[in-house]
Amino acid sequence: MTISQTKPTLPIPPGTLGLPLIGETLSFLRDADFVKKRQEKYGSVFKTNILGRPTIMMIGSEANRFILTNEKKYFESSWPTSTKTLLGPASLSIQTGDIHKSRRKLLVQAFQPRVLIGYIPTMEKTTRRHLQKWEQQGTFAWYPLLRKYTFDVACRLFIGDEKASETPMAEWFETWCQGLFSLPIRLPGTTFNRALNCRQKLLDKIESIIRQRQQQAEPGEDTLGLLLQAKDEDGKSLSVEELKDQIITFLFAGHETLTSNVTNFCYLLAQHPDVLAKARLEQQQFKSTEPLTFEQLKSMQYLDQVLKEVLRLVPPAGGIFREVIETCEFNGYTLPKGWAVVYQIKRTHQEHSIYNEPEKFNPDRFSPEKTEEQPYGYLPFGGGMRECLGKEFAKLEMKILATMLLREYEWELLPNQDLEMTVTPTPHPKDGLLVNFKRSL
Repeated sequence: MTISQTKPTLPIPPGTLGLPLIGETLSFLRDADFVKKRQEKYGSVFKTNILGRPTIMMIGSEANRFILTNEKKYFESSWPTSTKTLLGPASLSIQTGDIHKSRRKLLVQAFQPRVLIGYIPTMEKTTRRHLQKWEQQGTFAWYPLLRKYTFDVACRLFIGDEKASETPMAEWFETWCQGLFSLPIRLPGTTFNRALNCRQKLLDKIESIIRQRQQQAEPGEDTLGLLLQAKDEDGKSLSVEELKDQIITFLFAGHETLTSNVTNFCYLLAQHPDVLAKARLEQQQFKSTEPLTFEQLKSMQYLDQVLKEVLRLVPPAGGIFREVIETCEFNGYTLPKGWAVVYQIKRTHQEHSIYNEPEKFNPDRFSPEKTEEQPYGYLPFGGGMRECLGKEFAKLEMKILATMLLREYEWELLPNQDLEMTVTPTPHPKDGLLVNFKRSL
């Protein structure tokens, strides 16, 4: 591997920049195999033009290591314009440098182990309510219902709203999510413009909740309550404007990617009855009549392996954007300053050099005896100094839903549905995962 800071003498990676202005954006958003096809054609480092800018895709643990260990030196966090605008300037995801470091330190308080333990009864109660609804319905498209479920959990734990999925807020949120990875065109009727309008409605709603809380004697025990009391290193509280952007980011992170994860857990287990049976067997050692505890959840080793393999096979983010802030070289190519790079999670998880038969769903690959994991080869939550702040929250919620499903319910996929993955905003089966759902006998 050659890396240097000298004047570039090496070529820019192969590939095509596509059409003027839109580049290859439409293929990128619509084709689940966009990166795979180009990797087969050009190799593991190639150029494209997506979401309004020239971009270099980089695949494999070596590429991930190079990008993640050179943050601030060659690379800086970057998002497409649509994502940046819709998350807002004060969002932790958008912040860089010292402000990002100090905010991350402050916001991590919402995901400390003692706080997560306190979330368990609420997660269990909300999960139970949704399970009972699904049981009554019997046959349905699961993905839209799982979106409502994760939205309710996130809203309850982050802003104290117990049934947000039954309010206009849920609709605004859906429209806002659809614009996150879109062409940033502010014209009436465009996906981006509709998302911008809904962002404003969401911010107004969040602001009214914040103002209400500020008038109360007790700020509350949810995430908003914690953030209202939090002080940065200079002893200052977060402003209302910043709180709004941070809350909307938390809602996105605690809802969008998580919905993809739990949908794909349900989908993959329905397709692999042997794994389902083994996961059910593990649950028999616990009394299902007792409330879930952190210790109990922690001891479910096989379920851990299953969830880890779900995230390997279908990671919620196919890749993560960075911007080249200093021209550099990697494996014989120049990465020009000002271009975007994407370190590829999904394709890295499919590398034969890391995983044995990577296209197969095999939770045993993560068993203590034969773990196939390598540094920078497994990154479902990203990596480096910007690894997902809420990853333990996500794992906890996935585990609670999985545990309650395995103990008490059965589901089967309906025939004649399109189970191919659509990739935006996050991966899920095209027809929404049509199932028959019932309580176990």
